[in-house]
Amino acid sequence: MSADPSVYIMLTNTGTLFTKLIQGYTKAPYNHASISFNRELSELYSFGRKHPANPLNGGFVKEDIRTGTYSKYPETTCVIYELQVTDREVEKMKRVLQVFIRSRQKYLYNILGVIGIALKEPVEFSNSYFCSQFVAEILERSGIKLWNKLPALVTPDDFRQSDRLHLVYYGKLSEYKPSSR
Repeated sequence: MSADPSVYIMLTNTGTLFTKLIQGYTKAPYNHASISFNRELSELYSFGRKHPANPLNGGFVKEDIRTGTYSKYPETTCVIYELQVTDREVEKMKRVLQVFIRSRQKYLYNILGVIGIALKEPVEFSNSYFCSQFVAEILERSGIKLWNKLPALVTPDDFRQSDRLHLVYYGKLSEYKPSSR
């Protein structure tokens, strides 16, 4: 195992209509959150579009920064943060993630949860998450609590505001090189 293991949190703004609607309310520069277990972002997971052309069909997704939804939006901007963790925390996160991977078909996108954030009331359903809720849930179930709030109230901007996350990259996602510092 590595001496200082890390996970990576990527926040993005694709510029889609859905993104603009959320941004109009939140005023935050990024409104989608994903988690990766490597700097290359080849193991990138979130809750979002299952098919790039259909924003209404959402759920648990393994994302690819070069293909899929991101390839349809070449102007996507992002910030990538590193969170230093322990080997044990990585093990726990990967175990939690395996539950999502094994049952990926039963998970839905929690659109009502997004509305709940606006109302400051958590809206939680079994097997239903939105992107930042999912990332916060993975962290919390692994013993990492970055905020004093439920995962169902965590926004992408909360990650940006966390002092435990260290900025690795910001700019166009299409220009990201894993060695960027």
